[in-house]
Amino acid sequence: MTSTPTPRAVVTGASSGIGAATVRRLRAEGWQVLAVARRADRLADLADQTGAEPFTADLTVQEDVNRLAAHVQATGGLTTLVNNAGGAFGLEPVAEANPDDWQRMYDINVLGTLRVTQALLPQLIASGRGDVLVVTSTAALGPYENGAGYTGVKHAERMLTTTLRLELIGQPVRVIDIEPGAVATEEFSLNRFGGDAERAAAVYAGYQPLVADDIADVIAFALSRPHHVNIDTLVVRPRAQVSNTQTARG
Repeated sequence: MTSTPTPRAVVTGASSGIGAATVRRLRAEGWQVLAVARRADRLADLADQTGAEPFTADLTVQEDVNRLAAHVQATGGLTTLVNNAGGAFGLEPVAEANPDDWQRMYDINVLGTLRVTQALLPQLIASGRGDVLVVTSTAALGPYENGAGYTGVKHAERMLTTTLRLELIGQPVRVIDIEPGAVATEEFSLNRFGGDAERAAAVYAGYQPLVADDIADVIAFALSRPHHVNIDTLVVRPRAQVSNTQTARG
């Protein structure tokens, strides 16, 4: 009988928001976790709080991704990759959108996910019990005004994820897509609006949005199912948000 490997996850975008919450949740459930992000100071604080191993890397830089893969291989491999690193920049009509914002979003959300998945996939297959979990967004499900840049990259990331599942048929790897709606984190909307705190706060005004721990809970649920069970796609929104364009506000 083949022994079950100790679960070990790489979590990207781990310095804040959903990534940090996922690291905390998995560590609380006994996982080994390699927390990956660009900001070493935040990773150090998270490591002190949780016992996770920090690893500083910029996932838009191939050399950093190669270094990450080599480190994972040298320290015992892994069973799970949580592709969480991403973000939105700008909220303008197509006619006024900044191509640099679109390029930045594509580099982080799509090409970053591609680089890390390619680099770690051989080790996930070798584990005999691998998981590729991608945190996309309900933006991957349909358009909304002024959101073409973000919805475009999240559609691309979703297609990367669902196509990978088809290509891995017969391999011992699950491919899971978690699609959050409105999640109030400390940085997502602030980054989107270039540091405009008032505009960022307005996104979540008048209703109860999700928080990072809600998504970490869903991630932990999907990963903790028996390995023959694959949560292909899980959409999670606040009750008040019924679509990308409709939210009940008090």
